[in-house]
Amino acid sequence: MERLQNDSGWRGSPDVWLEAAYASLLESGVDSVRILPLAKKLTLSRTSFYWFFKDREELLGALVARWRDKNTGNLVRRSEAYAETVAEAMLNVFDCWIDPALFDAKFEFAIRSWALQSAETLAEVQEADQLRISALTKMLHRFGEDEARADVRARTVYLVQIGYISMQSQEDLAVRMKRIPEYVEIFTGRSPENRELDRFYSRHGYVPG
Repeated sequence: MERLQNDSGWRGSPDVWLEAAYASLLESGVDSVRILPLAKKLTLSRTSFYWFFKDREELLGALVARWRDKNTGNLVRRSEAYAETVAEAMLNVFDCWIDPALFDAKFEFAIRSWALQSAETLAEVQEADQLRISALTKMLHRFGEDEARADVRARTVYLVQIGYISMQSQEDLAVRMKRIPEYVEIFTGRSPENRELDRFYSRHGYVPG
């Protein structure tokens, strides 16, 4: 991304302003995402913001797009990833719950909190929910579940995870990893094979104790 500079110094870049907005959203909510406080935090002039964004609304829109592309995009892609069994397919999705590089739970919580005071953001969240549930339903249907059962299983998977996020549940990685095989069996009706679990654990640098 091009960074601009003039006689008075560095103006930043779109990514710099967006990253500052993201940090403020997570720390203090959407009301804290304002141009002057961000400029002070970045030690940049307020006017430098306008080299990259038309106004605050455009910055907020970029935040929503970042959330949508990361959290919804990666969940859908993991649901479509190659798998030999439905259990392995579910483990592919579970990558999102373990790896914040794929699915940012804190960002998810912040966006959902914002949606409580913004009809526009609420509509974005509701659309994302439907896209994610649809992706999980298609994944389960791909492995032989009928449409009704695939829908219910998909909703169970998704709503449990959103519950984790909404409750800000904190779970030690080792504890969660020990629960993974049971979650997979409950959500799919099939226990994961040891080789499937080994691949999953290896992806996340976990060694069963």
